[in-house]
Amino acid sequence: MKRTGGQLIVEALKANGVKRISCVPGESFLAVLDALHDSDINVLVCRQEGGAAMMADAWGRLTGEPGICMVTRGPGATNASAGLHIARQDSIPMILFIGQVQRDAREREAFQEVEFRRALTEFAKWVGEIDDAARIPEFVTRAFAVATSGRPGPVVLTLPEDMLRDEVEAPEAKPYTPVAAHPGRGELADLQRRLAAAERPIVILGGTRWNEEAVAGIQRFAERFSLPVGCSFRRQMLFDHLHPSYAGDVGIGINPALAKEIKEADLLILLGGRLSEMPSSGYTLVDIPYPRQQLVHVYPDPSELGRVYRPDLAICASPADFVAALADLGAPSKARWAERTERMHAAYLTWSTTPEKSPGAVHMGRIMDWIEANTADDTIFTNGAGNYATWLHRFHRFRRFETQAAPASGSMGYGLPAAVAAKQLFPEREVICFAGDGCFMMHGQEFATAVQYGLPLIALVINNGMYGTIRMHQEREYPGRVSGTELRNPDFAALARAYGGHGETVTATEEFAPAFERARASSKPAIIEIALDPEAITPSRTLTEIAQTKGR
Repeated sequence: MKRTGGQLIVEALKANGVKRISCVPGESFLAVLDALHDSDINVLVCRQEGGAAMMADAWGRLTGEPGICMVTRGPGATNASAGLHIARQDSIPMILFIGQVQRDAREREAFQEVEFRRALTEFAKWVGEIDDAARIPEFVTRAFAVATSGRPGPVVLTLPEDMLRDEVEAPEAKPYTPVAAHPGRGELADLQRRLAAAERPIVILGGTRWNEEAVAGIQRFAERFSLPVGCSFRRQMLFDHLHPSYAGDVGIGINPALAKEIKEADLLILLGGRLSEMPSSGYTLVDIPYPRQQLVHVYPDPSELGRVYRPDLAICASPADFVAALADLGAPSKARWAERTERMHAAYLTWSTTPEKSPGAVHMGRIMDWIEANTADDTIFTNGAGNYATWLHRFHRFRRFETQAAPASGSMGYGLPAAVAAKQLFPEREVICFAGDGCFMMHGQEFATAVQYGLPLIALVINNGMYGTIRMHQEREYPGRVSGTELRNPDFAALARAYGGHGETVTATEEFAPAFERARASSKPAIIEIALDPEAITPSRTLTEIAQTKGR
């Protein structure tokens, strides 16, 4: 039976288990939208393509399966490139379908024409264009395989408008085959020998291709060996922060005591991550290309092993497959580094205890204490980029897998679209978005998407009237010369109500708890605007103190 290209796209998505897509509609892929009308795939219509792509990233981040996004050509695709960049740097499986100009108009600079195979190569693992509708099952299956294999990442498929209308005969689509990557016996034996000889080992978890079983498995391994474990930047949900082996967040503003332990370690096991610029503190924790520490690097893509750091032992395996194999390693009756692990966990608990003082009427430390005491372990936290995120990353103690969606690439505007996606994926769980005032305004229009689909997330907009991170750097480098960082913002609580949601404004610490409870009780998407003193730029130093360090 002949089907249109649009129908074949939808059939291939269903064959690969797709249950939801995000999109901003365009005339270039109307045939796909028409085919979706007769399917049971949930279509989340968004307000801007960047937000739609970030939602797809969040689905991929929280499930391990490719998030699916559809946008139109030209400006639609370039808007979506922000989400593509996040997925690429963060190793998140995602597939972006782009409606394209009709085939007989190519190379004429037709309406909104872009040659995406040139334009988006840096943003994706593979950029393909489907010229023949009969090849749709082939291309889509390959897209899923590429997005999920090795180092996961985004794939782009462009769809010429006229191709989607063609009626052709094509094979029935079949699901892609996941690719396992197991460690060898010799590699595990080598790891066992290195552990037996070590005096100051440490494990750093990161990357993707984890699952709940693997997270539980690495905690059991850490227990058996009394190993200290850190989590790479914005991968904190990979280890229970109250587990006695947890040593802290290896990210921006790392605990100096933890940084010292990493530098002085004699065995560093890097599992799943790349230890790129942010988690390596600007490539200072580990020497390039030859680390001072013995380095065991476990990663699912051989092209990354030895690319930046030369490992003493390179193991090409996904975190899930590697952790499954660790059960066979014999542990000592009592590890000689057990007291060191206890000391490192105690240092983490001290570091993650909120400060007693803060400038202004709103004390974010007390707010974080309330959130910690009044949210469930399965609450999902999302954020974009900015100094405000320090309050979440440093003082929230993550307990479970699939509770964090945050861009390791440091992209602003991510938190709200990610919260929309998370709430749609897990409607039974509470979803809390942290956003700065500048960060929120980048994709704040997706609050309308939350309202449209009845997704009662809670967004905390921490408003200090400026691009805070840039202002911090500005005051440090050019004190007193404010330029390009001031913001004049709307009334965020009124904005929430205008969209049809619930709005609150917090101007003093004691107002937060009742405001949050009212937001919960509303059963609507909610914005709680927190008016933060600009001086409270970090948990430990004020803006003035940072400005005064120039020249010291």
